[in-house]
Amino acid sequence: MSSPTSSPTTVITNIATLVTNDPSLGDGSPLGLIQDAAVVIDGDRIAWTGESSKAPATDNRVDAGGRAVIPGFVDSHSHLVFAGDRTQEFNARMSGRPYSAGGIRTTVAATRAASDEELERNLTRYLAEALRQGTTTFETKSGYGLTVEDESRALRIASRHTDEVTYMGAHIVSPDYADDPAAYVALVTGDMLNTCAPYARWIDVFCEKGAFDGDQARAILTAGKAAGLHPRIHANQLSYGPGVQLAVELDAASADHCTHLTDADVDALANSRTVATLLPGAEFSTRAEWPNARRLLDAGVTVALSTDCNPGSSFTSSVPFCIALAVRDMGMTPDEAVWSATAGGARALRREDIGRLTPGAYADLVLLDAPSHVHLAYRPGVPLVTGVWRRGRGLTSSRV
Repeated sequence: MSSPTSSPTTVITNIATLVTNDPSLGDGSPLGLIQDAAVVIDGDRIAWTGESSKAPATDNRVDAGGRAVIPGFVDSHSHLVFAGDRTQEFNARMSGRPYSAGGIRTTVAATRAASDEELERNLTRYLAEALRQGTTTFETKSGYGLTVEDESRALRIASRHTDEVTYMGAHIVSPDYADDPAAYVALVTGDMLNTCAPYARWIDVFCEKGAFDGDQARAILTAGKAAGLHPRIHANQLSYGPGVQLAVELDAASADHCTHLTDADVDALANSRTVATLLPGAEFSTRAEWPNARRLLDAGVTVALSTDCNPGSSFTSSVPFCIALAVRDMGMTPDEAVWSATAGGARALRREDIGRLTPGAYADLVLLDAPSHVHLAYRPGVPLVTGVWRRGRGLTSSRV
């Protein structure tokens, strides 16, 4: 299939169930399931998908051994540039103390004190951990520096590892400006934005009591748009508020958390391009109320699932774990949860080249030690990921 000047081609065959996320393929479902399937990789892209018996000749061949193959997970919400540990906070919270946004200040202090090398070492550690569990695309944010220097260095470090970088100087009001929040908003929308924008694609704000109100969030996101960054927003996590409506108003790519929603919020999301990104690791780790995914899906809202990996409220890098939580506690079917953790995450990043296994998409795929994607929820806590290809390169395949 390849010419002397082209990349070697590889076919993965004997796939029990292939999740393509293309409803024009296979069974016609949103997952586009193909049984007894094969997929051809050419360089860093998918070249062909279909039934094994119809697979074209290739340079290399991998036998999936009757296992399932799914798109790589797209984790569209994480906070991975940080230092320090909040074990004591978690332990206290599990003993009955409620979570509040104030705990972020602990991580801010540790992050400011850390060297660039320490921050990058932490970041790469958690990226490797996520990759082993099938995450092939991730977004990550600043937000634990809250000074011009510390926010820009966080983004500079992150940008060496992903294109999906989010400026979040508006995580909380910096402790340095506790008595003058307006001055901090001016910094976030002024010098800090100007310094950080070259390293970022997105801008985010925590719109919540104890963080930023609706007017402050609008000013921050509007300034970000003017600087060429596209909005995302932490919305309606701890209480009802203006975050979701603001996300829709500004055409934000995603409104994240979406736990406390009015009917008007759900309707607004359903009639917009804004994805509702649900983060069940946060509810698990804070014993908070679960988002009602069923309500959103039934209304026609596009839903993504992500980890929210951070040291305070959701210290997990495992998308399979979040899939199991979403099925068990948020009203999602296994099919919906897998779609939301792959194609849904891609939608939340406004990407068409990831989250699906169809010709032209990146060859980001995961081999499960199971005959079906349903096992991700059916066998919670079991390390089912046995092979990962990212951009066509096999990274782990010990049991292939």
